[in-house]
Amino acid sequence: MLDHASPEVARDNLRDLVRINRFFGGPFHTASHHGRFCASPGPLLHARCGRGPPAIWARLAAPLPSATITSLDLKCVHLEQAVHPKLAGDAFLLPFAARSFDFVFSSLFLHHFSDEQVVELFRNFRTVARRAVLAIDLERGPLAYYFIPATKWLFGWHDISLYDGPVSVRAAFKKMNYSLSPSDPASRRHA
Repeated sequence: MLDHASPEVARDNLRDLVRINRFFGGPFHTASHHGRFCASPGPLLHARCGRGPPAIWARLAAPLPSATITSLDLKCVHLEQAVHPKLAGDAFLLPFAARSFDFVFSSLFLHHFSDEQVVELFRNFRTVARRAVLAIDLERGPLAYYFIPATKWLFGWHDISLYDGPVSVRAAFKKMNYSLSPSDPASRRHA
């Protein structure tokens, strides 16, 4: 529902997403680990950055003092609180030259797409990344699925959050305890 909401309605739901990420993981948790993966990076692309307070980008940049973080999202309303540089654009049609960024970071984005589209996105990200592509996403499970509906009385979640939260968890990934060989036909939803 968020993808089709008016900017006014989207802002209310995006506030929920900021609260969820701040207190329950997501980019805030991952930002603390960037230094381990991205030693001395230059430019970093945060693809589908969503609306996050400046604290997200500050925490991304803190362990990466030489980094310039470019925020990319399809919707301008999602970029309102992103720091510059920021760009409204399509991750399937990246407007950047090959190897423009040291790293491309995808944040809570991939569960919105089919397996084929995820592969295409990773190819696009790899084209513009000199060093690596980093991604975080939702993990499918009962706690994540029931959390938002069960806590509406406590947090006052927006109607879009009540609908989109469980839908996103159903589309999310499931951690497995074995390695897949490149020829394994298993779905990436189980990788």
